[in-house]
Amino acid sequence: MFIDRVKLKIKAGTGGNGIVSFRREKYQPLGGPYGGDGGNGGNIVFIVDTNKSTLLDLHYKKHLKADDGVNGRTKKMTGARGDDNILAVPQGTIVKDLKSDTVIADLVHPGQSAIIARGGRGGRGNWHFATSRNPAPDFCEKGEPGEEKEIQVELKLLADAGLVGFPSVGKSTFLSVVTAARPEIADYHFTTIVPNLGVVGINDGRSFVLADLPGLIEGAHQGKGLGHQFLRHIERCRVIIHVVDMGSQDGRDPVEDYRIINDELGQYQYRLLERPQVVVANKMDLENSKDNLERFKATYPDLQVFEAITLIREGLDAVLYKVADLLQVTPIFSLSEPDVDRVMYKFEAERPAFEIERVGDHQWRLYGEAIEKRYLQTNLNTEEELIRFSKVLRMWGVDDALRKAGAKDGDVIALMEITFIYVD
Repeated sequence: MFIDRVKLKIKAGTGGNGIVSFRREKYQPLGGPYGGDGGNGGNIVFIVDTNKSTLLDLHYKKHLKADDGVNGRTKKMTGARGDDNILAVPQGTIVKDLKSDTVIADLVHPGQSAIIARGGRGGRGNWHFATSRNPAPDFCEKGEPGEEKEIQVELKLLADAGLVGFPSVGKSTFLSVVTAARPEIADYHFTTIVPNLGVVGINDGRSFVLADLPGLIEGAHQGKGLGHQFLRHIERCRVIIHVVDMGSQDGRDPVEDYRIINDELGQYQYRLLERPQVVVANKMDLENSKDNLERFKATYPDLQVFEAITLIREGLDAVLYKVADLLQVTPIFSLSEPDVDRVMYKFEAERPAFEIERVGDHQWRLYGEAIEKRYLQTNLNTEEELIRFSKVLRMWGVDDALRKAGAKDGDVIALMEITFIYVD
């Protein structure tokens, strides 16, 4: 089964908790703080495996999770780090964060790896909080939650050249006679429903990877027919081989076919018309092919057209030499905005530590990434830790912000799953 797009929910490991512990030595207050730190949570990691050609393994794993870090130990011993969850993916895999609609990783090189979700930092033990005023703190820090994301994993085949054209123009036959690939070939439309790859070797020793892609129809850029399945895989191709049926076997006009396919390529998002095209006039053995070819050349006089009969491999050597020549001078087209050899800096407004929302009469809600993370790392089971957490909120300006928002004495303030009473 060929799977080239999968949606997953992933969660990196939570950091282990720090602990409260004291050593027993003379002249040390309460023996001195001795609690160790928790271990960091494990990461979700994708790594390129050239032996894989599909995302089938991920198709059956809708949820991925890495191991949590181990809690700290006494004698300032740090807990063990959580194991990473490492998954092998095919070459050409792209990972997108669905919430922010951004590309997290573009994995194109053998052995390349990327951290898709980062594990949480381990909580600090009580020895970190010792001060001259409080030499024996009896509180520690909980582990930081690991990143949690919903992602889309896409496979975009790494082919040097791709065959495009309407259904049944001879693309699969082209691939079968110039490579060892054996795609399905039949006399009905959409015989090819998944991309097929083959390696082309020509007589001068050069070689390249060729992809036979599902046929296009008008409106393919909007997803009609097999449009998106096709267009997604041609994004990485550096040269396009445009196969046109000059025999008009299905009653279509080859001149109009060529225009429609190029319109579809031009309306897709990744500048497909910037790639060089090699136009192949196929099925030149049919009755109307010569007349159609003359009319085609008259409509597109500046276009180099290669006449071919793919079924018997006639005329294909010239096509392959032309493609190999173009591949030597055509650079790789980047799918992301920044170039590989430079850094692009973007301004991103600093996120506030917290925000306030009125949820009802005398009821308010605090939310925000920083304040929620601080809450999750705080153990509120001790009075000392409650006081410390309230000091942090006051230092961040939560009290003043609530007052400006209109909070009064006795109002209920909610933060995640806890509530407390506001006192002005």
